[in-house]
Amino acid sequence: KMVDPTLAEMGKNLNEAMKMLEDNQRKVEEENEKKYARKDIPGPLQGSGQDMVSILQLVQNLMHGEEEEETSQAYRLQNVGEQGHMALLGHSLAAYISVLDRERLRKLTTRILSDTTLWLCRLFRYENGSAYYHEDDREGLLKICRLVIHTHYEDYTVEGFNVLYTKQPVIYISSAARTGLGQALCNQLGLPLSCMCRVPCNTMFGSQHQMDVALLDRLIKDDVESGKLPLLLVANAGTPGAGHTDKLGRLKELCEQYNMWLHVEGVNLATLALGYVSSSVLAATKCDSMTLTLGSWLGLPAVPAVTLYRHEDPSLSLAAGLTSSQPVEKLRALPLWLSLQYLGHDGIVERIKHASQLSQRLLENLKNLDFIKTSVEDELSSPVVVFKFFREYSNRDQTSHAAQASTIQHPIISNERHIYDTFNQWLGEQLAQLVPASGVDVVELEDEGTCVRFSPLMTSAVLGTEIQDVDQLVDCLKMKIPVLTSTLQLREEFEQEVRRTVGLLYIEDLSWPGLGVVRYNYHSDGKNDDKQEKELEKINAELLKKLNELESDLTFSLGPEFGGQKNCIYIGMVTEDLDVSELVETIAATGREIEENSRLLENMTEVVRKGIQEAQLQLQKANEERLLEEGVLRQIPVVGSVLNWFSPFQASPKGRTFNLTAGSLESTESTYVSKAQGTGATPPPTPTSSLAKQRLPGQKPFKRSVRSSDAFSETSSVSHCDDLEKMEQRPPTLSPSPEQGPLETEKAEEQKAQATKADTEDTQSDKSPRNCTKVEEQESQR
Repeated sequence: KMVDPTLAEMGKNLNEAMKMLEDNQRKVEEENEKKYARKDIPGPLQGSGQDMVSILQLVQNLMHGEEEEETSQAYRLQNVGEQGHMALLGHSLAAYISVLDRERLRKLTTRILSDTTLWLCRLFRYENGSAYYHEDDREGLLKICRLVIHTHYEDYTVEGFNVLYTKQPVIYISSAARTGLGQALCNQLGLPLSCMCRVPCNTMFGSQHQMDVALLDRLIKDDVESGKLPLLLVANAGTPGAGHTDKLGRLKELCEQYNMWLHVEGVNLATLALGYVSSSVLAATKCDSMTLTLGSWLGLPAVPAVTLYRHEDPSLSLAAGLTSSQPVEKLRALPLWLSLQYLGHDGIVERIKHASQLSQRLLENLKNLDFIKTSVEDELSSPVVVFKFFREYSNRDQTSHAAQASTIQHPIISNERHIYDTFNQWLGEQLAQLVPASGVDVVELEDEGTCVRFSPLMTSAVLGTEIQDVDQLVDCLKMKIPVLTSTLQLREEFEQEVRRTVGLLYIEDLSWPGLGVVRYNYHSDGKNDDKQEKELEKINAELLKKLNELESDLTFSLGPEFGGQKNCIYIGMVTEDLDVSELVETIAATGREIEENSRLLENMTEVVRKGIQEAQLQLQKANEERLLEEGVLRQIPVVGSVLNWFSPFQASPKGRTFNLTAGSLESTESTYVSKAQGTGATPPPTPTSSLAKQRLPGQKPFKRSVRSSDAFSETSSVSHCDDLEKMEQRPPTLSPSPEQGPLETEKAEEQKAQATKADTEDTQSDKSPRNCTKVEEQESQR
C-alpha cells in the first residue's frame, strides 16, 4: 500500500524519539556531569540552532536528570506499548492535519468524530448518544451543567445571572463523591455554594456508601417548596473510595418525577463493555449522561476522557460548549480513534475483563483470611476490592465492647479506631512496597476508616498486573496479619509494664504503627530546663543506640520525621513470642546504666581537679618531711652523694594513687608490702536485665523460650545444675568402709539407696542428654 511520505516520516521520527526518551543506558560521564552540565544551565538561544538529537537529549536530561538512577524507574513514563505509541502519534497527526485546507479538514474531523462516538456508544451500551471529548475529567460534567441551565432557563443567554436569581438552581451530589467536585462546579459556573446540596449516604439501612434515596426525595421536596429549581443529580457507578454503585434505577425514576438531569460517573462503568453486567450498573445506560475515563482503563497515555449524553437540541449543545464549529477542536478524538482501532473490540473487552478477574481472584482469597474485613457491595462483579485489618470480638468481648460503647467512654472507642487506622495505613504502605505491580493504595472512608484499596481497572493496564501479582499480594498479607495481631495484643501489656516501671514514661501516640513509645526519665536534681532537656536527649539517644546493638528482631527508632515526640524511643511491630517484661526491664536497666555513666563523666572533672590539688599538697608535705629526716647536707648535690655512699639513708617509699571510683587519694604502702597492685573498691555491678542472663544459647533478645515436653525450661535447667554441684560437694560417707560394722554398713547402704533414689527422681525432670551424662559420671565416680 502507498503511504504518504510525510506520514511515514512522522511515524519514524516519533518511534526514534520514543526510543531515545525511554533509553536508560547512560554513560558514566553523563551521570557524573548531569547536575553541572553546561547545556542544562539556562541561557540564550543559540544562533545556529540545534539538531533534533541534541534537543531530545536535553529533554531526556530534564526528565531524568534530577533523579537518581534507581528512583528514576519509578518516575518513568508508564509502560508505553505499541497502543500507547498510537495514542501519542495521534497528537502529532492532529497537528499535521490542522494545516490541511478547510473543506478537507472538515470532512476528516467529522469522520473521526462520528466513528469514535459510534464505537463508544455501542461498546458501552449507550444508544443514540453524542460525545464530548475533554482533557480534564470534570470538564464534561461542567459542560453538562451549562446545558441543563440553558435548557431550564430559556432567557439565560440574554439575562444571565438575573434569571438564576429569581429561581435558584440546585445541584445534588453524593457525600461519597470526589472531594472538591461541588466547589469546582460552583466556581466554574459562577454559582454560590448554596446551590450545591450534598446528599448523605445510607446510615441505617443498606450500604453505607450509597446515596440515601428517601432522604434525597425529602430534600428535593423542600427545595421545590422554597422556590428553588432542582437541576441536576450526580450519581456514582463506583464511588471514588470504595467502588460502590448507587441505586441508579430508583434515582432515574426520581429524576423523571422532578424533571431533573441524571449524570453518572465511576470506574464501574467500564464493566458495561463485558458480556455480563450487573443490574445496578446496567441501569446507567438509561441515564442522561455519563463520563468515561478510557485512558486509565485501557492504559492509553494522553487520550481524552469522554462524556456521552443525550439531547435533542444541537443549538443548546453548541451554546453549552459540548459541540464546536471549529474543526481543530474535533481533532481531540484522533488519539482515541487510533487507539480503539489498534486494540479492536476484543482487545478492549479483554483488558477490562482481565482487571475484573484480578479483583475476583483477590476477593476469593480474602474471604479465607482471618482478621480481614472487606467492604464490597456486589461481590460478583465489583472491580474494586477494599479491605482492612480488623480483629473480631468474641461473644464475651462483644458484650463488654457494647457496654463500653453505651457508656460515656467515647475516647476509648475513638482511640481504638485511630489505632486500627494507623495499623491499616502501615499495612497498605507495606503491601504497596512489597508488591508494587499490584497498585494497591490507602484510602480514607468516612465510616470504615483507613482501608487498603485494590482497583485494577485504574492501575493494571499501566502497571501490567497479572494473576501471580495478586497471589504474591495475598502471601504478603498472610505474613503481615500475625504481626499486626500480636502487636495489637501486646500494646496494652507494654503500656502497663512501662507505667509500673520506675524511670520510664509511656508516651501515647496513636499514630505510631508499632508496640508503643517510651521515654527514659532523667532524674532532675534542680537543674534548669534547657540543660535537663539536653541531658534527656543525650541519654535517650544513647539508649536507642544500645538497644539497636542488641541484634534483636525489634526495630527501635526516633519515630516519624514530622509529628513525632522528641526524646522518645519508638518500638515497631513485634511477634507473638515477644517477652514484654524483659524488654521493658532491659530498657529501664540500660537507661539507668547510661544515666550513671553520664553522671560519672559529669563529676569526673571536679573530682580529678580536687584530687590533683590534694595530691600537690601531700607531695609538698612529703617533701618537707623528707627534708627534715634526711637533713640539709644530703640535699647538697656533691656532699649528699658522698654522705649517702658512706651512710646510706633507709626510708620507706611513700606514694599515692588516685582512685577514680572512690574519688580520693590512697596510700601505696599496701602495694609495696604485697608486691602487687590492689584493685581497690569493687565497682557497682552494671544494671542489666536478670531475664537476659537466662537466655538459651542462640536465642535472640526479648524472645520467650519455647516450653514443651521434649525441651527443658530455663528454670529447671538452672536448678538441675545447682543440684549437680551439691552432689559433687557431698561428703563421701554414704559408701561403707572396711572398718565399719555390719549394722553401720547396712545403714550406710540404706542411706546410699535413698540418695540414689532422690537423685534419680530429680534427674527425671530433665531429659537433656548432656545432663544425663553428667549424672552417670557422678554415679560412676561414687
